Amino acid sequence: MNVLFDTNVVLDVLLDRAPHADTAAKLFALVDNGRLDGSICSTTVTTIYYIAARSFGRQGAREQVRRLLGLFRVAHVDRAALDGALYLDLPDYEDAVVHEAARGTGAEAIVTRDRAGFAHAEIPAIDPEELLTVIAVQGRD
Repeated sequence: MNVLFDTNVVLDVLLDRAPHADTAAKLFALVDNGRLDGSICSTTVTTIYYIAARSFGRQGAREQVRRLLGLFRVAHVDRAALDGALYLDLPDYEDAVVHEAARGTGAEAIVTRDRAGFAHAEIPAIDPEELLTVIAVQGRD
């Protein structure tokens, strides 16, 4: 399954945010072992660096970004994505940009804890716990 991880799910792992970190880490492991095709938006990378630098310093932030770049494909944000995001019926422009980046990767879903932000999106939003359940069910088939 091809999915794009929203920034909030990446931050759950990075900042070890309970109770969400364990589920997000399990999804990261599924990406790492090839059972899940995962990408992150290019804007997520810069956001992660900014937040990680405040928490772990510049060197720690660079290491976090290296880990992410080694694990995930990066969904590009170009002029078409930025323009397309303006026309989506989503309440937040940043979420709309993430949606358009996901479209560019052919993502089947956006993994997020902010499903309301993607309520009117063409690409469905899926909660991390729900995605784990879907993957478990598919594994039994």
